[in-house]
Amino acid sequence: MKVESYFQTDYETSRAVFRSHLDKVKSIWPNASLETINIGNEADDNTIDIIRADATSEKDKIALLSSGEHGIEGYAGAACIHMFVEECIEHIEPETTGICLVHAINPWGMRNFRRVTENNIDLNRNYIEEEGPLPIDVNKKYEKEKELFLPNGKIKDITEEQNRLFKTLTKALAKEGYANMKHAKSMGQYEFERGVYYGGKALEESAKYVRSLQVDLLEQYNHIVHMDWHTALGPSNELTMVVPPDEEQDLEEIQSRYPLKNIMKFSDKKVVGDSNQHFYTLQKKNYPDTKLFSALFEFGTFGDDKKAELRELMTIVLENQLYWEGAEKESNRNYILNEFQEMFYPQDEVWRSDVIKEARIAVKVVLGEEKILSS
Repeated sequence: MKVESYFQTDYETSRAVFRSHLDKVKSIWPNASLETINIGNEADDNTIDIIRADATSEKDKIALLSSGEHGIEGYAGAACIHMFVEECIEHIEPETTGICLVHAINPWGMRNFRRVTENNIDLNRNYIEEEGPLPIDVNKKYEKEKELFLPNGKIKDITEEQNRLFKTLTKALAKEGYANMKHAKSMGQYEFERGVYYGGKALEESAKYVRSLQVDLLEQYNHIVHMDWHTALGPSNELTMVVPPDEEQDLEEIQSRYPLKNIMKFSDKKVVGDSNQHFYTLQKKNYPDTKLFSALFEFGTFGDDKKAELRELMTIVLENQLYWEGAEKESNRNYILNEFQEMFYPQDEVWRSDVIKEARIAVKVVLGEEKILSS
């Protein structure tokens, strides 16, 4: 297949292509089915779609591939799942191994080319544990720098707004330091409903569904491998595998076992609401005999140096401000939306070709090592 045929231009086309994979999956797992979960108002037709093909004889292993937790990032994720269906499922033993493919965990965000849900919630900070309130100091650093992270009126001039943000950020860096600013960004926050990186005060419908899916797979299978597709983080045009802190293997073991170029193990156990971390929490607490490997697979866009990090932060803050407050000039609006698309779903043909190449390698390395794909 040509690379461009993997990448769709809108949510409904992407969903239709995903649903069409069922026929090919059924040729290997005749019991495969498509499940559709409505999220939000049914009339809005925003759905999470799941193709589930359970092992036909003994439920030993399952590969879970998910996309669109961060809305707009779901387009590249859907492309990777499409490649997996086209090239890989024929190399899986259906008697003992199943697959579960998930399209658009955050369908509203994917439809509207936003990263967050309709409630401005970052789903990957929404998997809050049931026991008790959030820690009172969950993100004091964010609160200190809320001027940077919260919308600040209608955008009148993009250059002036960028200069204001740059000055605010420079002051914050001087006061808090680079590490603390990164911490404020990565931790998420649970206080400011219009701010960026908001984790919400209650579980989103999408998070409720994903949690139920995690429990279902943990109950039914001995061995789960989860590949969760994302965009933006890491070196440009390269894939980075990001492993949660509760994965028992240390970074050296992971690098040795899965020979991929870029691997990170997220080390901050204080982060609240991460979906993959929640998967491990469930497994350790209730299903200790089940083997789990769950990781994010990120395709880099802007890069991973400090200049790129500044551009990323500016883009996320300005897009949030535009959503809530608007812009006086259409040219400013277009600039911000174009930057946002460049960060999460670039049109660039080379980037898209690299996504498929890197995804192909990652699937073969990870699912091969986990004995889900035969060589």
